[in-house]
Amino acid sequence: MGLFTFIKEAGEKLFGGKDAQVATPAAAAPSQEDLNARAAKAIEAYIASQNLGASNVQVAFDGTQGKVTVKGTAPTQGAKEKVTLCCGNVASVTSVENLMDVTHPEPEAQYHDVVRGDTLSAIAKKFYGDANKYPAIFEANKPMLSHPDKIYPGQKLRVPPLAR
Repeated sequence: MGLFTFIKEAGEKLFGGKDAQVATPAAAAPSQEDLNARAAKAIEAYIASQNLGASNVQVAFDGTQGKVTVKGTAPTQGAKEKVTLCCGNVASVTSVENLMDVTHPEPEAQYHDVVRGDTLSAIAKKFYGDANKYPAIFEANKPMLSHPDKIYPGQKLRVPPLAR
């Protein structure tokens, strides 16, 4: 699958914002190692909350590079790809290396970086030649997408091969 790149400023705000700041004196400020561990746990919790069926998920985060490495087992290629998106569509993450095993391999999806003005219909037209095939892209990105109209610039979406 390789290394996937993401836009650092786009995505879920799981850590690093006001809510993640700890009120501690400067002398007791958390180390980069502590911050990386907290970020990794936040990403693991986010993956778990998506109910993708992945097991033994282990996330490592390198805040200096914005890189996530994820290991574990996914039941399908689609679930593995969704884990990649869970990790990458998080603010402060610029790349994801997904080293997960897949129980039931299937063809890999393509990916699309959402730009201003994109709609799922326009993306379906680009990849499938038919705007009415947008539900396939929506389904391929659930549960991270809650509604077909709720996509944002900088987000990366899976575009699976169409079932024949």
